[in-house]
Amino acid sequence: MRTLGFLGLCAAVVGLSGCFGSDQDELRTWMTEQRAAVKPNVPPIAEPKKFTPQPYTEAGAIEPFNMQKLTQALRRDSNQPSTSGLIAPELTRRKEALEAFPLDSMAMVGSLNRNGQPVALISVDKLLYQVKVGNYLGLNYGKITRITETELALREIVQDAAGEWIERVATLQLQERTK
Repeated sequence: MRTLGFLGLCAAVVGLSGCFGSDQDELRTWMTEQRAAVKPNVPPIAEPKKFTPQPYTEAGAIEPFNMQKLTQALRRDSNQPSTSGLIAPELTRRKEALEAFPLDSMAMVGSLNRNGQPVALISVDKLLYQVKVGNYLGLNYGKITRITETELALREIVQDAAGEWIERVATLQLQERTK
């Protein structure tokens, strides 16, 4: 056993002695010569342009992005009468439970008929709600106008860039859960 250990140690010493040859010295000398021969070519950075501040003289002028003036100009250009009196949310009515949640947090998970009327099943925060045509949901005064087997359509009342109330149609599609 001792002889085998001694022979193994001798073999390791002979094998490692090949790694400490003069080839490494030659390689180091060549690397040093190459580093000394190669000079990096870095172009000089241009001087920065001098900044000359300009005084703001338009403080007393008309603001170009005044919403009221833009609205008046758009109406004048389009020659359309204002419809803001015709469309407005019902601010005096009592809010329903689903009006506290945004539409993107809701999921339509089913539909059924109750007494001949379509009813949609809406999932919000792991709770299930039943809604029918005429109910309200969403943050934008959305009123349900139609319920089918695969979608729920509603009419929302939102303000446009000019501050006027406009209608827009939104839908919730039936979503199948994958487990």
